[in-house]
Amino acid sequence: MTVWFFLVPWILVGIGVIFVAFHGGGAGARQAYLTRGSRFFQISMIVIYLGVGLAVPAIILSARHDAQGATSKLQTKSASSSLQKGKTLFRQTCASCHTLAAVNARGVTGPDLDRIGLSNTAASVKRIESAIRIGGTGQRRMPAGVLQGPNAVAVAQFVAAVAGQ
Repeated sequence: MTVWFFLVPWILVGIGVIFVAFHGGGAGARQAYLTRGSRFFQISMIVIYLGVGLAVPAIILSARHDAQGATSKLQTKSASSSLQKGKTLFRQTCASCHTLAAVNARGVTGPDLDRIGLSNTAASVKRIESAIRIGGTGQRRMPAGVLQGPNAVAVAQFVAAVAGQ
């Protein structure tokens, strides 16, 4: 279905190009459209262009849903409420420093969480919770306790679930 939303506008553009080509270029096509075109043709062209210009983007935007992440493996997976909470909190508090492809975060000061060997295991969740609690590895490069309690757990679960994917 998504393929059709991509193809239909290009097919309509192709029809428009053919119309212009058969009527002697831009000026000739404009003249044919304004003078020789039937009223039905003029109205249908306006409806088609408005439909493509408004309907297609609206359909695409309405078809979006809350996925776990932005990478191709994660776009089709729906996030649980806990993971969605962790995703939101990560964007608010961590994305400015850390890189994580799942949320299109491109931080420059913190480590790239996609490359530090995290997996969706209890050990990785505990490792991330510990880093949040003590401030990274304890070398004061990251503020300690930036998130606490259930918020820290939600971010840890989210990062463990999506890092490296």
